[in-house]
Amino acid sequence: MTGRAQRILGVDPGSRKTGWGVVECTGRHAAIRHVDNGVFMLSEGAPLAERLRELSVGLADVIERHRPHHAAVEDVFVHKGPRSALILGQARGAALATLALGRVPVTAFASTQVKARITGRGRASKLQVADMVCVLLGLAEHPFEDAADALAIALCHAMSLQSPVPLAPAKKAPPRRGGVRGGLAELARAQGKIP
Repeated sequence: MTGRAQRILGVDPGSRKTGWGVVECTGRHAAIRHVDNGVFMLSEGAPLAERLRELSVGLADVIERHRPHHAAVEDVFVHKGPRSALILGQARGAALATLALGRVPVTAFASTQVKARITGRGRASKLQVADMVCVLLGLAEHPFEDAADALAIALCHAMSLQSPVPLAPAKKAPPRRGGVRGGLAELARAQGKIP
């Protein structure tokens, strides 16, 4: 990372409210500074298409005001069921399209990656994440929950720019006897498909 200030926009998309947070970092070991944060409260009871339009317009305004160099968005995960995941995916898609139209490169992070980078634990609670966001950015009080999540996502990306080494490298599975082919043959044999 160069000594030039980099602004990162974190986005926590949702179909009813979308959090956003902007941070700035300047170098490898420099402090990451809070710039701004907020939440788009999308019209309750409005059709999904209208709420997605509001999300897109609001996000375009944030991009225009803060001119981020990078954006970070959390990956979608199925939490409450397929329908919820589908609606969340549509909100995420609206955010990604808006970021692309604003020419802001986007990086996606899994929720566990964000939590691990911010708190040291991939299964940290939302309160633990919000507490660490306040500590790392020197905030006097917790931002609104969705904004705190967005700031955590932005912080995660800023930290990955400062130190691109992954937190925990993927562990290799122990070698199977006979390699992959041998493992598949053992499975087929156990299922009675080959002698």
